[in-house]
Amino acid sequence: MTESAAPLDPGAPSDPGAPSDTRASLNRGAPSDTRASLNRGAPSDAGATLDRGAPSDPRAPSDTRASLNRGAPSDTRAANGRAVGARAFGTPAVGAGDAWQPSAIERERAAYRRAQTRRSVVIATVATIVLVAVASIALTSSPGWPALRHTFFDWGKARESFPAVLSGLWLNIRVMLVCALVIGVLGMALAVLRTLRGPVWFPVRAFATAYVDLFRGLPLLLVLFLLGFGMPALRFSGLPNSALFWGSTAIVLSYSAYVAEVFRAGIESVHPSQWAAARSLGLTYRQTLRHVVLPQAVRRVVPALMNDLVSLQKDSGLIAVLGIVDAIRAAQIETSLDYNYTPYVVAGVLFVCLTVPMARFTDWLARRQGVHTGGIR
Repeated sequence: MTESAAPLDPGAPSDPGAPSDTRASLNRGAPSDTRASLNRGAPSDAGATLDRGAPSDPRAPSDTRASLNRGAPSDTRAANGRAVGARAFGTPAVGAGDAWQPSAIERERAAYRRAQTRRSVVIATVATIVLVAVASIALTSSPGWPALRHTFFDWGKARESFPAVLSGLWLNIRVMLVCALVIGVLGMALAVLRTLRGPVWFPVRAFATAYVDLFRGLPLLLVLFLLGFGMPALRFSGLPNSALFWGSTAIVLSYSAYVAEVFRAGIESVHPSQWAAARSLGLTYRQTLRHVVLPQAVRRVVPALMNDLVSLQKDSGLIAVLGIVDAIRAAQIETSLDYNYTPYVVAGVLFVCLTVPMARFTDWLARRQGVHTGGIR
């Protein structure tokens, strides 16, 4: 009886998707584990070749569901999105091997900008030529032009005095370089002292504040007179009596007060969250100031510092009032020979040649850091 029950029950439905040997062995009375292992909806080997438009079985494995998609593949959808965006903005779609080409609207805009640039250049050139021509005509047609030309623009006197004035200018350059280094160090120290917090640092902050207020209030020429003529008269032991030393010291004291305020503005412009973040990472106050705050502060005030350097190049000529033979003093000596002031013009031209490139570099640096100069844009 047991063997006769093995054949399939005639009333049991068969599974057309199952193999023939499997259908032959199916029985409604088969054990539960056998029934559990048979699932009409389970993916078979043939299910891997399902059409892309067919719905996927949620019970199918994740890799099978990932491979079935009603729409186009992701790269195709991305390409379609780029094509739609290109049509929306008027630019042609870029394929895998195609080079980008500007649209007709973009080419028209570029042509318009080039035309506007050419127009601006022409207008600026014409305006400059007209202004120079009017100024030249007004100057040369004045009654005193011949005497002025002989007194200030004598070419022979300019060639004669040029070597002496150039030698004096080299002294101005050396004074400027040495003073700039000392001013940078002293100005940074004063700025840091003025930013110290806590009641224990009050005397230091008060000294730095008084120093800045004093030397920003005194004219540089007056400081030169006081130090250049007063300090050598005291005859301090160990201090030089050279007018060049005390003149350079006066420049350092005066300019360091201005540079200290520039550095302090840069330090205070750093957001407090930078301090808090550095301290939360375990950095000390000195480490935070050195590695986090000062690099940002200096980078922000570089254009202002370069502007002070340009002013220092010119003001280095004020040491001539102490009798130091620099470019201005050399021009004065040459002028005293025949009362021809052309050497002063030569000295002025040399100073302009020295300061203008630095001024243009300052403007370029400011534009690079996002500081707009000039008129309204």
